[in-house]
Amino acid sequence: MAKVDLELVEVVLKRAKVETTQIARIIEDIKNETEAAKEASEKEPPVKKQFVVIVNDPYGKIAATGFEYSGWVVQIPADDAPQSALQKLHWGAYDFNVTPKGRRMPIQTIDEAVRFGSAKIYKEHKIWLKNKEPVLIMTTNGKLPKAPKEEEF
Repeated sequence: MAKVDLELVEVVLKRAKVETTQIARIIEDIKNETEAAKEASEKEPPVKKQFVVIVNDPYGKIAATGFEYSGWVVQIPADDAPQSALQKLHWGAYDFNVTPKGRRMPIQTIDEAVRFGSAKIYKEHKIWLKNKEPVLIMTTNGKLPKAPKEEEF
């Protein structure tokens, strides 16, 4: 909506030969509506979020070596436990499945939930998906070698 100075509105109304009492009422109404719009538009502060990686473990052997794992990065509120991320994703998928689009093509796996689920529904459950395609997960022991060897890179 265009923002117009109240003095300009008053000048235009005087040029249109509107009565001064009516001008005063119009200006007062505009001020009241502007204040009401400001109060309505005051948003709650943004939620502090934390990142969580949901790992796809199709073999059930995440500790075993030799397998490539993929997963998805999501964000949840910082106050929530990281374990709740998967539950929030499930709830969002269940809610998507009751929509008309979800009834035509229901979500049955986590991969489908991430790829085809509705961001609007997930936002209601306070989970934000950061990638739709799964990313590869690398494992590490958390230590740096003493001296880097060129053949390792």
